[in-house]
Order: sequence, then C-alpha cells, then structure tokens
Amino acid sequence: MRSYSTKREQERVAIVGLAIKPGKKKETESHLEELALLTKTAGGKPVKRFLQQVERPHPATFVGRGMLDAISDYVKENEIDTVVFDDELSPSQLRNIENVLQCKILDRTNLILDIFAGRARTAHARIQVELAQYNYLLPRLAHMWTHLERQQGGIGLRGPGEREIETDRRIIREKINRLKKELLRIDRQKNTQRRSRGKLVRVALVGYTNAGKSTLLNLLSNSRVLTENKLFATLDTTVRRVVIKNLPFLLADTVGFIHKLPHFLVESFKATLDEVREADLLLHVIDSSHPDFEAQMRVVSSTLQDIGANDKPVFTLFNKIDLMNEKNRGSDKGNPNMAVPPDLNSDTSIYISALGKINIDVLRRELYERVKDIHITRYPYNDFLYNT
Repeated sequence: MRSYSTKREQERVAIVGLAIKPGKKKETESHLEELALLTKTAGGKPVKRFLQQVERPHPATFVGRGMLDAISDYVKENEIDTVVFDDELSPSQLRNIENVLQCKILDRTNLILDIFAGRARTAHARIQVELAQYNYLLPRLAHMWTHLERQQGGIGLRGPGEREIETDRRIIREKINRLKKELLRIDRQKNTQRRSRGKLVRVALVGYTNAGKSTLLNLLSNSRVLTENKLFATLDTTVRRVVIKNLPFLLADTVGFIHKLPHFLVESFKATLDEVREADLLLHVIDSSHPDFEAQMRVVSSTLQDIGANDKPVFTLFNKIDLMNEKNRGSDKGNPNMAVPPDLNSDTSIYISALGKINIDVLRRELYERVKDIHITRYPYNDFLYNT
C-alpha cells in the first residue's frame, strides 16, 4: 500500500490546532506539544505552531479563512514541506486546504498511522496497521487521485478517472476483507496461546504512550524488550513470566494509548488488546513527570472503557518520580532520588521510578499480595504456595 510519506529526514513541518471549547486553550497547547512529538517521532522537524480559538471547526477548511491565509503565507516564506492538523480532516477539508497551501497536508490520524507503520515489527502488527491504513484511505480515495501529480506518495500509478477510482475502491474493500479474515485467524491463534498458558494469573501493563511500561516489564521480568524515549516504541504485546518469591504470574506489555487515538486503529488492534480484556489485574503506569498526566489518565480510563476493560481491578503506578518537579512532588521536596515517603502511597497506588529503580521493592511486595489474593480466590486449596 502506498501512502503519504512522512519520513524524509528533517522535513520542515508546521502544525495546526483549534481550541474549540472556552477555556480550552491550555489543553489545546498541550495537544500541539504532543503533536510536535509525534512529528519528531515520524522524522519531521516542527518549526511553527498555529493555534486558533473558534466555536467550531470550519466545515470547508477546518480553520478560518484568515488563519488559512496566514498559514499559506508562512508556508511560502519558510519553505514548509508539510502542514499537520491536530484533528482528523474530512476528504473535502483535505482537498480545500491543499488547494490553498499547495503542500502536503496530513492530519493527526494519518501521522499516527505513519508512525505505527514504521514501528510495526511483526507480521501481526503489520497486518493490524495495514488494515487501519486502508480504512482511513478508503473515503479519501478521490482526493488522493485528484492530487497524485503533487504527492510524493499515493495510491496507484494510473491517471485519475471515475473508472480507476471505482476499481481501486473495490480493490481496497477486498483487501480490507482479506485483512479482517487474517486478523480473525490470528485472534484464534492468540486465544489458543492464552488458554495454553495454564492457570497463571495474568497482569497487564496499560498506560499512555511513553509512560515507561516496557522499562517496567524489563525490570520485573529480567527481559530486554525494546525501550525508547519515543511515542509508540512498543506496538506488539509482549508477555513474560514473572516470579515474586515463589509465586509465578504472567505480565503483559501492551501498546500505549494516546489522545484522539483513531477508532479504527483500536479496532484493528483488537487481538493485541485482548491481553488487557482478559487480564486479572491491570497496572496503570503513569508518567507522573508529565505536566498533563491527569489528562493522560482520563484518556487511558476512557480507552479502557471503549475496549470493555473498565471493570478490571486497577493498581496505579505513578512512574518517573525522579523527574517530577516540585509542584508535582507535593510534600516530597527533598532529594529527587530518594524514595517517596510512605504517606504518598496508598492502597490503590504507589510512586516509583522504573528507570531509577526507586520503590521497586515496595512495588514487588504490593504486586505479590494482589496476585496472591487473586490466586487464592481462584485456587483456594493451593495456599501451601504462599508459606514463605
């Protein structure tokens, strides 16, 4: 599948966002900061941000005409290659904006799909991403055909025309159906694998992207799962056997969530997220050093509800305490590398640093007790396992 390329080294990018609700300017600025990180992850160089406060997006051009003209002037004067919008654009908005700006236009969804395509390592992940790409592309096919002469990537190589568009629509629908069937087959394989794991308690790491889940998995399981200080470093679910004292259980690392995660991407990753739905306990890992960590927590909670996993018991891990500033640290204003005072922990949460290995012994004890309780409830006659 050919699509827009966003990986050219040092591609100069302008990003655009709308603050729609009153008093939401700060929140939108945070979203644009995240969009800039997504742009860097995709290989681009964000050089300018545009933010407009409006009551609603313009139906034809997303931003108002005055703002669009200002963006156009900046694009021409500063050799901007790409403009990325923080919300999903309709096919007509894409066409109208591109007619004015005369450069490559991406929206947040397209950018995330591009990152996922670049990060997919296994055949399973590649199929999931490809399905999401085709679902995104199908309603935008006419726009892609009309502007092939200006795009560095596009679908197909033939000239535009109604017959060619309809042919490609049919081909894409056939590919979508084929990919869905392939994912159903993978679903069955994954279910068989999960059943073959026996009676071990299942624990799943969930959280916003780049919260430190993979680092924590490596620490608890002595593994070497890829960890990077980038968004979406992990796409494939990794399951490891962990033993604390004499109690074994399974620990799964899952794809990170993000604000405005495309719904069809969540649907494509259903087999991956089954590890979350079928877990006995969720460890919600939070980047406590992030200025908007509370908003990220809400995104994770909302996504868990969307995938039907909001009824699971959750133990919250406030990670990266060694990076917390004094405002976030609350009463702990001493040496940032010291363990968090016990009164900041609770029955449902704990402050840790996976990278700095802070409070990890406390985490192990808490995790042991929770897994033990689940195991005893399920297998009450195996209490001899816990006599240590």
